[in-house]
Amino acid sequence: MGHLHLLTRDPAAHRRLWVDTLGGKPVRIGSAEFVMFPGVLLGFRKGEPSGGTDGCVIDHLGFAVQDLAKVRASLVSAGVKILKDMPETHQFFAGFPDEIKVEFSEIAELPVPIRHHHVHFASEDEDGMRAWYVKTFGAVPGMRGKFKAADIPGANLSWSPSEKPRLGTQGRAPQDVGFELSDLKSFCAKLQGQGVKFESMPARQPDTGVLTAILVDPWGTRIELTVEKTLKKGCQNILKSQI
Repeated sequence: MGHLHLLTRDPAAHRRLWVDTLGGKPVRIGSAEFVMFPGVLLGFRKGEPSGGTDGCVIDHLGFAVQDLAKVRASLVSAGVKILKDMPETHQFFAGFPDEIKVEFSEIAELPVPIRHHHVHFASEDEDGMRAWYVKTFGAVPGMRGKFKAADIPGANLSWSPSEKPRLGTQGRAPQDVGFELSDLKSFCAKLQGQGVKFESMPARQPDTGVLTAILVDPWGTRIELTVEKTLKKGCQNILKSQI
């Protein structure tokens, strides 16, 4: 797992929640702004999203926390609406700016106060979609509770059934999912040979200088591929320079 990009009308509003309320570390790589949590980087791009997670193939984002009640109280104090409480499973859904739904799950033995946990998709073809991620990225299929799922290093991918096709992420607030590869160029060449269509082959991004390739899965999820740990190393270097 690498990063998640959010397209937002108000990056400052997200920054206040993800940094001030939830404790993420703000960093910049080039001109790009990120918030770093264990397991993921959240990137903010200013723009006008056409919608949030409702009706999108990315149904919600998932984070694990040590103390669910404390996090819930902090978010409510910050003006966040609680969409649904699930006390029986020690979880709740919160509504973030730009209509982004975020799920928080309590794992009391977590070694940190908060970390990234999962990306939850919704699809009318959940079996086919999961099989594609297993074949394409080597995700390990399984179950996460009642949900069909697949694990990649650092995160869980989960699926819920949808009665109708969901909208892709292009132009939506959950703009793309980022995965890291040990050998980006070879991996992209292999996928291209298998007929996978790329939005862009490996190239340096002007805002970060990071070598990146972009593809869209058959269900409309925009996926940004980077070289393993490149973004995180950049963030660590910035954090060290700030100490």
